[in-house]
Amino acid sequence: MDGNTFYFDFEEALIMWLQRIFGDAGVYIGTIFTYVGETVFLIALLGFIYWCYDKRKGKDIGVAIVVAVVWNPLVKNLVLRRRPYMVHDGVKCLKAPTTSEADVNDIAAQGYSFPSGHSTNSACVYGYMPLIFKHKIFKIMAVALPFIVGLSRVILGVHYPTDVFVGWAMGYIICFGVFFFQKRFKKQWIFHLTLFLISLVGIFYCKTEDYYTCIGVMAGLFLAIPFEEKFVNFSNTRKPLFCVLRVAGGFALFGLLSVLLKLPFSKEFLDSGTSLAFLVRSVRYLILVFVLIGVYPMAFAPVEKLLTKKKENA
Repeated sequence: MDGNTFYFDFEEALIMWLQRIFGDAGVYIGTIFTYVGETVFLIALLGFIYWCYDKRKGKDIGVAIVVAVVWNPLVKNLVLRRRPYMVHDGVKCLKAPTTSEADVNDIAAQGYSFPSGHSTNSACVYGYMPLIFKHKIFKIMAVALPFIVGLSRVILGVHYPTDVFVGWAMGYIICFGVFFFQKRFKKQWIFHLTLFLISLVGIFYCKTEDYYTCIGVMAGLFLAIPFEEKFVNFSNTRKPLFCVLRVAGGFALFGLLSVLLKLPFSKEFLDSGTSLAFLVRSVRYLILVFVLIGVYPMAFAPVEKLLTKKKENA
Protein backbone atom coordinates (compact mmCIF):
# COMPACT_ATOMS: atom_id res chain seq x y z
CA MET A 1 0.00 0.00 0.00
CA ASP A 2 1.42 3.40 -0.99
CA GLY A 3 1.66 6.32 1.38
CA ASN A 4 3.56 7.54 4.42
CA THR A 5 2.94 6.73 8.07
CA PHE A 6 3.58 9.30 10.80
CA TYR A 7 1.64 10.35 13.87
CA PHE A 8 1.91 11.48 17.47
CA ASP A 9 1.27 8.87 20.14
CA PHE A 10 -1.69 10.78 21.56
CA GLU A 11 -3.53 10.66 18.22
CA GLU A 12 -4.09 6.91 18.13
CA ALA A 13 -5.14 6.93 21.79
CA LEU A 14 -7.53 9.86 21.27
CA ILE A 15 -9.24 8.28 18.25
CA MET A 16 -9.70 4.97 20.07
CA TRP A 17 -10.99 6.78 23.17
CA LEU A 18 -13.56 8.75 21.13
CA GLN A 19 -14.74 5.63 19.32
CA ARG A 20 -15.04 3.79 22.64
CA ILE A 21 -16.94 6.69 24.28
CA PHE A 22 -19.42 7.04 21.42
CA GLY A 23 -19.69 3.29 20.88
CA ASP A 24 -22.04 1.99 18.20
CA ALA A 25 -23.69 5.40 18.00
CA GLY A 26 -20.40 6.85 16.74
CA VAL A 27 -21.18 6.03 13.13
CA TYR A 28 -24.53 7.86 13.29
CA ILE A 29 -23.21 10.83 15.25
CA GLY A 30 -20.13 11.08 13.07
CA THR A 31 -22.13 10.82 9.85
CA ILE A 32 -24.60 13.53 10.92
CA PHE A 33 -21.82 15.89 12.00
CA THR A 34 -19.65 15.23 8.97
CA TYR A 35 -22.55 15.97 6.61
CA VAL A 36 -22.26 19.68 7.47
CA GLY A 37 -18.91 19.62 5.70
CA GLU A 38 -19.93 17.37 2.80
CA THR A 39 -19.55 18.75 -0.71
CA VAL A 40 -23.25 18.19 -1.50
CA PHE A 41 -24.35 20.21 1.54
CA LEU A 42 -21.92 23.04 0.77
CA ILE A 43 -23.02 23.09 -2.89
CA ALA A 44 -26.66 23.40 -1.78
CA LEU A 45 -25.74 26.25 0.58
CA LEU A 46 -23.71 28.10 -2.05
CA GLY A 47 -26.40 27.43 -4.66
CA PHE A 48 -29.02 29.08 -2.45
CA ILE A 49 -26.81 32.11 -1.78
CA TYR A 50 -25.80 32.53 -5.44
CA TRP A 51 -29.05 31.68 -7.23
CA CYS A 52 -31.44 33.20 -4.69
CA TYR A 53 -30.06 35.43 -1.95
CA ASP A 54 -27.08 37.44 -3.22
CA LYS A 55 -25.13 36.35 -6.31
CA ARG A 56 -22.21 38.71 -5.58
CA LYS A 57 -21.66 37.15 -2.17
CA GLY A 58 -22.22 33.70 -3.67
CA LYS A 59 -19.46 34.32 -6.21
CA ASP A 60 -17.08 35.56 -3.51
CA ILE A 61 -17.65 32.48 -1.34
CA GLY A 62 -17.43 30.31 -4.44
CA VAL A 63 -13.95 31.65 -5.25
CA ALA A 64 -12.77 30.89 -1.72
CA ILE A 65 -14.15 27.36 -1.68
CA VAL A 66 -12.71 26.40 -5.08
CA VAL A 67 -9.29 27.52 -3.86
CA ALA A 68 -9.75 25.38 -0.74
CA VAL A 69 -10.88 22.26 -2.60
CA VAL A 70 -7.99 22.53 -5.08
CA TRP A 71 -5.21 23.40 -2.65
CA ASN A 72 -6.16 20.67 -0.19
CA PRO A 73 -5.23 17.83 -2.60
CA LEU A 74 -2.11 19.78 -3.59
CA VAL A 75 -0.91 19.26 -0.02
CA LYS A 76 -2.30 15.73 0.29
CA ASN A 77 -0.39 14.56 -2.76
CA LEU A 78 2.84 15.94 -1.32
CA VAL A 79 2.48 14.49 2.18
CA LEU A 80 0.84 11.17 1.16
CA ARG A 81 -0.27 10.30 4.70
CA ARG A 82 -2.18 7.09 5.25
CA ARG A 83 -5.47 7.28 7.08
CA PRO A 84 -5.44 6.16 10.74
CA TYR A 85 -7.62 3.08 10.24
CA MET A 86 -5.14 1.91 7.60
CA VAL A 87 -2.30 2.05 10.13
CA HIS A 88 -3.71 1.12 13.55
CA ASP A 89 -5.50 -2.16 14.23
CA GLY A 90 -7.41 -0.58 17.12
CA VAL A 91 -8.90 2.21 14.98
CA LYS A 92 -12.12 1.36 13.14
CA CYS A 93 -13.30 2.90 9.88
CA LEU A 94 -16.90 3.68 10.80
CA LYS A 95 -17.69 5.28 7.43
CA ALA A 96 -15.74 5.14 4.18
CA PRO A 97 -13.89 8.41 3.50
CA THR A 98 -15.41 8.72 0.02
CA THR A 99 -18.45 7.40 -1.84
CA SER A 100 -16.21 5.21 -3.99
CA GLU A 101 -17.25 1.57 -4.25
CA ALA A 102 -13.59 0.56 -3.85
CA ASP A 103 -12.23 -1.16 -0.75
CA VAL A 104 -11.77 1.20 2.21
CA ASN A 105 -8.08 0.29 2.27
CA ASP A 106 -7.58 1.31 -1.37
CA ILE A 107 -5.71 4.55 -0.72
CA ALA A 108 -5.87 5.62 -4.38
CA ALA A 109 -9.68 5.56 -4.23
CA GLN A 110 -10.18 6.73 -0.63
CA GLY A 111 -7.57 9.49 -0.76
CA TYR A 112 -4.83 10.55 1.60
CA SER A 113 -5.35 11.79 5.12
CA PHE A 114 -3.40 15.03 5.61
CA PRO A 115 -4.95 17.57 5.78
CA SER A 116 -8.65 16.87 6.27
CA GLY A 117 -10.64 18.10 3.26
CA HIS A 118 -13.88 18.34 5.25
CA SER A 119 -12.16 20.47 7.89
CA THR A 120 -10.56 22.71 5.26
CA ASN A 121 -13.79 23.21 3.33
CA SER A 122 -15.97 23.86 6.38
CA ALA A 123 -13.50 26.33 7.90
CA CYS A 124 -13.26 28.15 4.56
CA VAL A 125 -17.00 28.37 3.83
CA TYR A 126 -18.28 29.04 7.36
CA GLY A 127 -15.27 31.22 8.15
CA TYR A 128 -16.11 33.40 5.16
CA MET A 129 -19.68 33.97 6.30
CA PRO A 130 -19.05 36.60 9.03
CA LEU A 131 -16.82 38.51 6.62
CA ILE A 132 -19.78 39.27 4.36
CA PHE A 133 -22.82 38.67 6.61
CA LYS A 134 -22.65 40.80 9.76
CA HIS A 135 -25.13 38.99 12.02
CA LYS A 136 -23.61 37.50 15.18
CA ILE A 137 -24.91 34.02 14.35
CA PHE A 138 -22.39 33.74 11.50
CA LYS A 139 -19.49 34.32 13.90
CA ILE A 140 -20.76 31.42 16.01
CA MET A 141 -21.19 29.23 12.91
CA ALA A 142 -17.64 30.07 11.78
CA VAL A 143 -16.26 28.31 14.87
CA ALA A 144 -18.92 25.77 15.85
CA LEU A 145 -19.58 24.11 12.48
CA PRO A 146 -15.94 23.48 11.49
CA PHE A 147 -15.36 22.12 15.02
CA ILE A 148 -18.11 19.53 14.83
CA VAL A 149 -17.12 18.58 11.27
CA GLY A 150 -13.51 18.04 12.31
CA LEU A 151 -14.52 16.11 15.41
CA SER A 152 -16.73 13.83 13.31
CA ARG A 153 -13.82 12.96 11.03
CA VAL A 154 -11.77 11.81 14.01
CA ILE A 155 -14.68 9.84 15.49
CA LEU A 156 -15.18 8.03 12.18
CA GLY A 157 -11.52 6.99 12.20
CA VAL A 158 -10.72 8.54 8.82
CA HIS A 159 -8.47 11.37 10.04
CA TYR A 160 -5.85 12.00 12.69
CA PRO A 161 -6.41 15.04 14.95
CA THR A 162 -3.44 16.76 13.28
CA ASP A 163 -5.17 16.31 9.89
CA VAL A 164 -8.09 18.25 11.31
CA PHE A 165 -6.00 20.96 13.01
CA VAL A 166 -4.09 21.69 9.81
CA GLY A 167 -7.33 21.50 7.78
CA TRP A 168 -8.90 24.15 9.99
CA ALA A 169 -5.84 26.39 9.73
CA MET A 170 -5.69 25.97 5.96
CA GLY A 171 -9.40 26.76 5.54
CA TYR A 172 -9.30 29.90 7.66
CA ILE A 173 -6.10 31.15 5.99
CA ILE A 174 -7.63 30.66 2.54
CA CYS A 175 -10.91 32.38 3.39
CA PHE A 176 -9.19 35.42 4.93
CA GLY A 177 -6.57 35.48 2.16
CA VAL A 178 -9.14 35.38 -0.65
CA PHE A 179 -11.25 38.03 1.10
CA PHE A 180 -8.20 40.28 1.52
CA PHE A 181 -6.80 39.96 -2.00
CA GLN A 182 -10.16 40.15 -3.81
CA LYS A 183 -10.49 43.70 -2.56
CA ARG A 184 -7.09 44.65 -3.99
CA PHE A 185 -7.57 43.51 -7.57
CA LYS A 186 -9.44 46.04 -9.71
CA LYS A 187 -9.82 43.42 -12.42
CA GLN A 188 -11.12 40.20 -10.91
CA TRP A 189 -10.12 38.11 -13.93
CA ILE A 190 -6.45 38.83 -13.15
CA PHE A 191 -6.96 37.57 -9.58
CA HIS A 192 -8.75 34.46 -10.84
CA LEU A 193 -6.09 33.76 -13.49
CA THR A 194 -3.37 34.09 -10.85
CA LEU A 195 -5.11 31.60 -8.57
CA PHE A 196 -5.65 29.17 -11.45
CA LEU A 197 -2.03 29.30 -12.62
CA ILE A 198 -0.78 28.69 -9.08
CA SER A 199 -3.19 25.76 -8.75
CA LEU A 200 -1.98 24.17 -12.01
CA VAL A 201 1.24 23.09 -10.29
CA GLY A 202 -0.65 19.93 -9.28
CA ILE A 203 -0.59 18.54 -12.82
CA PHE A 204 3.09 17.71 -12.27
CA TYR A 205 2.59 15.41 -9.30
CA CYS A 206 -1.05 14.89 -8.23
CA LYS A 207 -2.26 11.32 -8.83
CA THR A 208 -5.71 11.44 -7.20
CA GLU A 209 -9.04 12.20 -8.86
CA ASP A 210 -10.04 14.91 -6.37
CA TYR A 211 -7.41 17.34 -7.67
CA TYR A 212 -8.51 16.95 -11.31
CA THR A 213 -12.16 17.23 -10.35
CA CYS A 214 -11.54 20.44 -8.46
CA ILE A 215 -9.23 22.09 -11.00
CA GLY A 216 -12.05 21.59 -13.50
CA VAL A 217 -14.51 23.14 -11.06
CA MET A 218 -12.18 26.12 -10.57
CA ALA A 219 -11.80 26.66 -14.32
CA GLY A 220 -15.56 26.39 -14.84
CA LEU A 221 -16.30 28.94 -12.12
CA PHE A 222 -13.68 31.41 -13.32
CA LEU A 223 -15.07 31.24 -16.87
CA ALA A 224 -18.72 31.38 -15.76
CA ILE A 225 -18.39 34.51 -13.60
CA PRO A 226 -17.53 36.95 -16.44
CA PHE A 227 -19.93 35.14 -18.79
CA GLU A 228 -22.83 35.60 -16.37
CA GLU A 229 -21.95 39.23 -15.72
CA LYS A 230 -21.77 40.10 -19.45
CA PHE A 231 -24.47 37.95 -21.04
CA VAL A 232 -26.93 36.95 -18.30
CA ASN A 233 -26.95 39.29 -15.30
CA PHE A 234 -29.84 37.53 -13.56
CA SER A 235 -31.64 38.99 -10.55
CA ASN A 236 -31.84 37.35 -7.14
CA THR A 237 -35.18 36.53 -5.56
CA ARG A 238 -36.51 36.19 -2.03
CA LYS A 239 -39.74 34.47 -3.10
CA PRO A 240 -39.80 31.02 -1.45
CA LEU A 241 -41.31 29.22 -4.47
CA PHE A 242 -38.75 30.64 -6.88
CA CYS A 243 -35.91 29.87 -4.46
CA VAL A 244 -36.99 26.25 -4.19
CA LEU A 245 -37.36 25.94 -7.97
CA ARG A 246 -33.95 27.45 -8.64
CA VAL A 247 -32.11 25.21 -6.18
CA ALA A 248 -34.08 22.08 -7.13
CA GLY A 249 -33.58 22.80 -10.82
CA GLY A 250 -29.86 23.29 -10.23
CA PHE A 251 -29.53 19.91 -8.53
CA ALA A 252 -31.59 18.20 -11.24
CA LEU A 253 -29.38 19.76 -13.92
CA PHE A 254 -26.27 18.74 -11.99
CA GLY A 255 -27.45 15.14 -11.88
CA LEU A 256 -28.44 15.11 -15.56
CA LEU A 257 -25.16 16.60 -16.76
CA SER A 258 -23.14 14.29 -14.52
CA VAL A 259 -24.69 11.33 -16.34
CA LEU A 260 -24.63 12.78 -19.87
CA LEU A 261 -20.98 13.86 -19.72
CA LYS A 262 -19.93 10.31 -18.81
CA LEU A 263 -21.82 8.62 -21.65
CA PRO A 264 -19.10 8.95 -24.34
CA PHE A 265 -16.59 7.11 -22.13
CA SER A 266 -16.36 3.62 -20.64
CA LYS A 267 -16.20 3.16 -16.88
CA GLU A 268 -12.85 1.41 -17.31
CA PHE A 269 -11.40 4.47 -19.02
CA LEU A 270 -12.81 6.93 -16.49
CA ASP A 271 -11.37 4.88 -13.61
CA SER A 272 -8.04 4.16 -15.33
CA GLY A 273 -6.07 6.92 -13.62
CA THR A 274 -4.30 7.87 -16.84
CA SER A 275 -3.38 11.46 -17.76
CA LEU A 276 -6.04 11.44 -20.49
CA ALA A 277 -8.71 10.19 -18.06
CA PHE A 278 -7.76 12.94 -15.61
CA LEU A 279 -7.99 15.54 -18.40
CA VAL A 280 -11.44 14.29 -19.41
CA ARG A 281 -12.52 14.46 -15.76
CA SER A 282 -11.38 18.08 -15.49
CA VAL A 283 -13.17 19.06 -18.71
CA ARG A 284 -16.37 17.34 -17.57
CA TYR A 285 -16.46 19.35 -14.37
CA LEU A 286 -15.48 22.56 -16.18
CA ILE A 287 -18.52 22.17 -18.44
CA LEU A 288 -20.79 21.19 -15.57
CA VAL A 289 -19.91 24.20 -13.40
CA PHE A 290 -19.88 26.64 -16.31
CA VAL A 291 -23.43 25.59 -17.24
CA LEU A 292 -24.71 25.74 -13.66
CA ILE A 293 -23.19 29.12 -12.82
CA GLY A 294 -23.17 30.87 -16.18
CA VAL A 295 -25.85 29.36 -18.42
CA TYR A 296 -28.54 27.90 -16.14
CA PRO A 297 -29.57 31.33 -14.69
CA MET A 298 -30.76 32.32 -18.18
CA ALA A 299 -33.84 30.22 -17.47
CA PHE A 300 -34.84 32.08 -14.30
CA ALA A 301 -36.58 35.13 -15.77
CA PRO A 302 -38.69 33.42 -18.49
CA VAL A 303 -39.76 30.53 -16.24
CA GLU A 304 -40.69 32.80 -13.32
CA LYS A 305 -42.47 35.22 -15.62
CA LEU A 306 -44.53 32.34 -17.01
CA LEU A 307 -45.39 31.08 -13.51
CA THR A 308 -46.37 34.58 -12.37
CA LYS A 309 -48.58 35.06 -15.42
CA LYS A 310 -50.33 31.73 -14.82
CA LYS A 311 -50.94 32.65 -11.19
CA GLU A 312 -52.44 36.01 -12.18
CA ASN A 313 -54.73 34.32 -14.72
CA ALA A 314 -55.84 31.60 -12.30
